[in-house]
Amino acid sequence: SSLAPRAFDYILSHHRSCYCRQLVAHPPRVGLFVNGVERQQRTLKFSFGFIFATMRFNLEGLEVFFPYDRIYLEQYQYMRSLKQTLDAGGHCLLEMPTGTGKTVCLLSLITSYQMANPNCGKLVYCTRTVPEMNSVMEELGTVFSYRSEQLRLDREAVVAAAADANNTQQAEDATMMDLEELATIASPTNNTQQQPQARKRKRIYGPKQNGQKTNMGPIPYDGGAGGSGALALCLSSRRNMCIHERVLRESDREGIDAACRSMTAPWALERAKTDESVETCQYFDGFQSAGEATSMPSGVYDLEELKKWGKGKNWCPYYLTRQAINHATVLVFNYQYMLDPKVAKMVSKELESESIIVFDEAHNIDSVCIEALSVTVNERNLEQASRSLGRLSSEVSRIKASDSERLQREYQNLVNGLVDQGLLEASANEAGFASNVLSPDVINEAVPGNIRRAEHFISFMKKIVEHLKTRLRTVAGPRGGVISETPLAFLHRMITTTSLEAKPLKFAYSRLSSLLRTLQVPNLDDYNALTDVADFASLVATYSEGLPKFAIIMEPNGSSIPGASDPVIQLACLDASLAIAPLFKRFGSVIITSGTLSPIDLYPKLLQFEPCVSESFNMSTFRPCIRPLVITRGSDQLPVSTKFDDRGDMGVVRNYGSMLVELCSSIPDGVVAFFTSYSYMESIISEWDGMGILRQLTKSKLVFIETKDVVETTLALDNFRRACDSGRGAVFLSVARGKVSEGINFDRHYGRAVIMFGVPFQYTLSHILRARLEYLQTNYQIREQDFLNFDALRQASQCVGRVIRSKIDYGIIILADSRYNRHDKRTKLPKWILQFLGDGQLNLSTDTAIAQVKHFLRVMAQPVDQNKLKEVLLSLEEVEAMNPPTQMIEAP
Repeated sequence: SSLAPRAFDYILSHHRSCYCRQLVAHPPRVGLFVNGVERQQRTLKFSFGFIFATMRFNLEGLEVFFPYDRIYLEQYQYMRSLKQTLDAGGHCLLEMPTGTGKTVCLLSLITSYQMANPNCGKLVYCTRTVPEMNSVMEELGTVFSYRSEQLRLDREAVVAAAADANNTQQAEDATMMDLEELATIASPTNNTQQQPQARKRKRIYGPKQNGQKTNMGPIPYDGGAGGSGALALCLSSRRNMCIHERVLRESDREGIDAACRSMTAPWALERAKTDESVETCQYFDGFQSAGEATSMPSGVYDLEELKKWGKGKNWCPYYLTRQAINHATVLVFNYQYMLDPKVAKMVSKELESESIIVFDEAHNIDSVCIEALSVTVNERNLEQASRSLGRLSSEVSRIKASDSERLQREYQNLVNGLVDQGLLEASANEAGFASNVLSPDVINEAVPGNIRRAEHFISFMKKIVEHLKTRLRTVAGPRGGVISETPLAFLHRMITTTSLEAKPLKFAYSRLSSLLRTLQVPNLDDYNALTDVADFASLVATYSEGLPKFAIIMEPNGSSIPGASDPVIQLACLDASLAIAPLFKRFGSVIITSGTLSPIDLYPKLLQFEPCVSESFNMSTFRPCIRPLVITRGSDQLPVSTKFDDRGDMGVVRNYGSMLVELCSSIPDGVVAFFTSYSYMESIISEWDGMGILRQLTKSKLVFIETKDVVETTLALDNFRRACDSGRGAVFLSVARGKVSEGINFDRHYGRAVIMFGVPFQYTLSHILRARLEYLQTNYQIREQDFLNFDALRQASQCVGRVIRSKIDYGIIILADSRYNRHDKRTKLPKWILQFLGDGQLNLSTDTAIAQVKHFLRVMAQPVDQNKLKEVLLSLEEVEAMNPPTQMIEAP
């Protein structure tokens, strides 16, 4: 007889009697076959201190575990595009409206895809900040917890149905099935009979918080995280992962790194064996002494859980996670671990080619790529490099007298080549450097003879430093000025002047790394200036041939302080594809996503790849929760703009001030205003103070200002939120491209309005920007104005996108510049903003805009219509109706 009714009846009675206060059964949704018998699977909603949602649906043959009971239309479309990308084994560009659950869609779809495709590699989720990293891990814990519960219910249904049918053998077989087979049974595409693999095990529930099983940390119950024994880790710097009390007393990142290396480097451990006064790290010692036993149980570990678990085991979480990379299912870390060659080779070299790479909030990914391969050297750096070479020379002389064998061993290793000497495979606890670029001849050949000996290499580096000093003196001299050269021209002049050879220059960075390890230097940050010089030399020599993808800009004044003299040499990467091209080539799927990718069509050109899916989604909404307004005139009808010719006009300054005062008087709670640059913000605030505008502003709201100091800005943000929570209201004055615009959300009452004063164009007189614009025009046929508009509008979109973070949230977007009224500007805004921008919101004066603001706030202040809200939320039945049914074939 059919097992379906008995299985379902068992679940009803069991969960009601054990721990359910409420149980709601929905109609059958999909037919599955267990041992040749159809089992009608029903969706279940439980409330036992918390709710397990029931959005488990078929998406083009893939069963997706989505941990909420309803889903937005754009979420479904987004996941469908993700699946098409993974099926095609290609790359994609996806723009998802801000505040619509992009993270949970990525995690639900990809982890479900991993479970259905065992050959699929790791999910590598790249974020920008530590708070974003922890947010991703928290969401992942929710996804895995839901999936684990669903698979457990599947198992219990099979066991109960078989037992109720009085089929002892069938009950035993079903009970002994391991969790991986049960997950396969749960798949709508399964049509094979399962065989028992393991003995029945007692179910163990993990620790509970507020009456529910925790989603974070080790998860030994229900088959581990996600019901499939998954392991999710996040990686960060020593500063964020260290648990040693003395090390944590250091005030900055450099101090923490140095203190850690002084206790964990191989030479420090060797010295500690004979000298008891040498301090070592008890957690690193415990980690090493455990040896192969240092495996991590299944679970979801954010930074706090990693530190808690490491302290409990007496193991160092920093080194533990780097060893556990190979065993992880999901990895979450910063962009730099994938894009910056200096750290990528140490972390991501073990990732299999089947891994799925996700870059979230990737609207600035081309800038990150360029910064990873750019080097700046000034007079202060060169003086520090000279002092570093002096210290190295003294240390080499000392070691030659006391331990000459150490230098001889290094020399012999360098004769054998970088691969044989192990420099490229340095252990995690001593890896402090990795070359920005390693061409095949650098990797496979022996180090040139003229820099193998330590003293010869130091002399070699001194010549490079002196040559750079000479070039800087020339630039800063009376006949100096801005000089731009190609790497080939710069290298030719260096070789001619110093009599150095080009080939050894390619090895400068790697040879310096070898020397610092041989000399057992604990504080590598003391040699940062010297490593920058070596990196500069290696990059110039490596990229001197062929099409120039770098530019060397020498300026007599590279300081941002007016009147200060600070000559600099900048090696600027012009091609963003250089850093990311290895990822496109190595991994099957790279997903680039953000809420503000528009205009999306330029990214394939900038990054030189062909996305198989490129899509921007609208926002489904039950009410016009965003009100974008383009203000082109002040109350006196004079145009407002931050164009260079107009920004100093007192009429524009006064109109901007009056606009802010009137808006803050009409809008409750929090308001955020963005300016185009720090210098413009400082100048206009100074003018407002003289006009008395700031005094008027403080009558309605407290004023907070973003500065370049991270600590000051963090304190200002905390006090801004306190002012909003207390009902006093506040306005936060910040800068496009600053810290606040990139990672801080102003949801709910913290951001009822965001004002963008001007269009945030880059400084167009920048010589580096001019060189890049010329490169894009020549090689990729991207016109100068097209790129400048693209870059400015994506920054503006990122700023205004801070204001709304959910469907029931609402906010006002003020674009205060006459240029936003132009078609070529506003059409480059994201689709989810344009869908709310009608003709009635264009070309407004301050007075008409204030009237619209007041009307919008009156409408939005009404209670949320729950029935209308449900209209934009898709139920399980509606989702399945959108997906063509999968024909089920009964297993023999």
